[in-house]
Amino acid sequence: MNIQTILVAGNYEKEFQELLPAETPQSFRFKQMDEITEEDLSWADAYVGFKPCPGFHFAGIKWVHSFNAGVNNYLEIDGWKERDVLLTRTVSTFGQKISEYCLSYVLRDLQFHHYFGIRQWEKKWAPKTPQMVKDQTIVIFGTGEIGQEIAKVFSSFGATVFGVSHSGKQKEYFQKVTKTSSANTLTAQADWIISTLPLTNETSKLFARAFFSKLNGAAFINVGRGHTVDEQALLEALNSGKVRYAVLDVLETEPLPESSQLWERDDIIITPHISAVTELNEAIACFWDTLERIENNEDLPNRVDFLKGY
Repeated sequence: MNIQTILVAGNYEKEFQELLPAETPQSFRFKQMDEITEEDLSWADAYVGFKPCPGFHFAGIKWVHSFNAGVNNYLEIDGWKERDVLLTRTVSTFGQKISEYCLSYVLRDLQFHHYFGIRQWEKKWAPKTPQMVKDQTIVIFGTGEIGQEIAKVFSSFGATVFGVSHSGKQKEYFQKVTKTSSANTLTAQADWIISTLPLTNETSKLFARAFFSKLNGAAFINVGRGHTVDEQALLEALNSGKVRYAVLDVLETEPLPESSQLWERDDIIITPHISAVTELNEAIACFWDTLERIENNEDLPNRVDFLKGY
């Protein structure tokens, strides 16, 4: 693939200059997203940015690189396969960031941070024995790079870690991986469910009433995509005790409206999609590595599979 003209959605010229070689054969054009014109799209061989610009269309574009790990906003555009356009995504330290995020909330729960905080405020000396990670059974939905990194962290503490994926292919750091269709035997014994799933036709509202009804008081963490969860079904599961506690970094609607019931629950923790914030220097470094691989006709580990949606 011959890439000569690259349109970058965002005023990132300084950041690119700091990370790219002094001289490159490609021509770059940096434009704010709402200032990108029809002429810009027609000029470009490649489009780079966090999301499609208003009125985005392929024109002569051969390659699109997402600064995010998730690409569902790009996949809403039709014509990828028909036009044979390459789509790649950013792969960086997301796995490490998300694994630390998950570990922090598991430890918060097992070490009774909330309980002891209240006792301190009440000035009450009320011992309670913390639990240990090694005694937890954790089921991770999504066994890709991020899921594997989470599994690695928790297995290093001695936890029993299972995985669930579309293929059911066995992966390192998981005691066992099963297909999504056979997950009930694992989730029934889970202390924790952690979802790293992307949004696809298969994963949309995967975590609904039928799923939650099979749980036995597990805690639920979502660091994947908000639309994989039926939020009303989650509330019902919390009310019935099927789910004990939930940590949601991604929601169906972001920002979460003030009117949402999710804000008001003591058994839900909400964070504003910060478990793996994309750092621009990492995104640009991944872009440059991908461009080199394209030029050298090498494999692209961050190439999006349109059938899978990631």
